[in-house]
Order: sequence, then C-alpha cells, then structure tokens
Amino acid sequence: MNKYQILVVEDDTAVRNLITTTLKAREYRFVTAGSGESAITEAASHNPDIILLDLGLPDIDGVEIIRRIRSWSNVPIIVISARSEDSDKIDALDAGADDYLTKPFSVEELLARLRVTQRRLALMQTGQTQQAVYENGQLRIDYASGCAYLGEEELHLTPMEYKLLYLLAQNTGKVLTHKFILQKVWGSCLEGDIASLRVFMTTLRRKLEKAPGSPQYIQTHIGIGYRMLKIE
Repeated sequence: MNKYQILVVEDDTAVRNLITTTLKAREYRFVTAGSGESAITEAASHNPDIILLDLGLPDIDGVEIIRRIRSWSNVPIIVISARSEDSDKIDALDAGADDYLTKPFSVEELLARLRVTQRRLALMQTGQTQQAVYENGQLRIDYASGCAYLGEEELHLTPMEYKLLYLLAQNTGKVLTHKFILQKVWGSCLEGDIASLRVFMTTLRRKLEKAPGSPQYIQTHIGIGYRMLKIE
C-alpha cells in the first residue's frame, strides 16, 4: 500500500469523488474536508504528507488557508482550482503553495504532480538536499566547491547564475515565483528586477541546456516563475 496520506480539500462532491477514487485506485491513504475550517482541523490532527487544496471554499479563501497552514507546517500543498489567472496562481504560490493544477484537469496530470511531490518528500526525508553534492540527470553541483558540472564538463557560471541554479536545485520540482526568487537572490522585489532575472535565466539556460529552446532542466511558467525539473 502507498504509504503517503493525502488531505483532499474540495467542496464540490463530484470533483472530490473523482480525486478520492483516483487515490484509492493507486492505494493512497486519504482524508477529506469540504470547508476551510475543517481543512485546517484535519491538517492539524492527521498531519498529512500532501494536501490537495481547492481555493474556492465556502467559508475561507484557499490562499488564507495556505497562509495559516504555513505558519506551523511545511507540508506540500498542491492547489487544484478553477481560477486560471496568473495573479491567482502567483498569490497561491507566494502564500506557500508548492504547485498549481487548473480545473478541469486530467487524472494522469494529477498523478504526475503527486509523483513529483513525492520525490521532493523523499529527498527531504533522506536528507539528500543537504548533502554536499546535488545530482539531477547530467547536472551535478558540488556545494562545497561552488562548482557545477554538466556531464564531465564544468559550467562556467557567474556568481548570480550560480545563486539562481542553487536556489532552483534546492527546490527541485517546486514552482518558484519571480517574487520568491528575487527576495532570496536579490534581497528585494522591485518591478525592474524581474527583467534582470529573465536576463540571468536566459544566460544560465544557454550554459545548462543543450537545447535552450526545449529546456530539459529549467521550466518557465510564463508570468509566474520557474521550476527545476527532476530528470528521471
């Protein structure tokens, strides 16, 4: 049986049943909640491994639920919502969500997002993200020396490019918003800094990706941010 327990927060009965039926078929353990208050209660009492969260709940907005849960827990939160505007996605991700799935969604995509999140959990549980060397496909980062390699070839990165690569690697599988990256790397979040971020990401990609037009490692979420993909 799948050892992960998932909290499904969804007030639409049909959608909730679709999700729970899918989870049951894949032998996930799960609990459900149909409101914001019950979601917070279930999260506190069951300590789930992953939360699937609808934003449009009848009592509390989903973004506020993310903020409340983040005040005491780092549990991965995957938003599943009909809100498709970039601003809605950014608000949820900035509040602390790990991923965002827009309704209507396919069962296969939901399962894929869960697998990505499970890999991140496995990395955290084994402490692999804290080891001296990060490996992902052909990419290798030696944190002790501050050097990065693609295969046997060293990547000649500027200090800013290395900081960006390091931040993305430490959050593999997670969408990082422009605001989050700017605050972590630049220490500020000015509107003009986003243009600089895009320039640095472009130069980093040229050095990291064999085919920058079809990136293998760094995925762009237009208008939102970037994600380091886990290479199988």
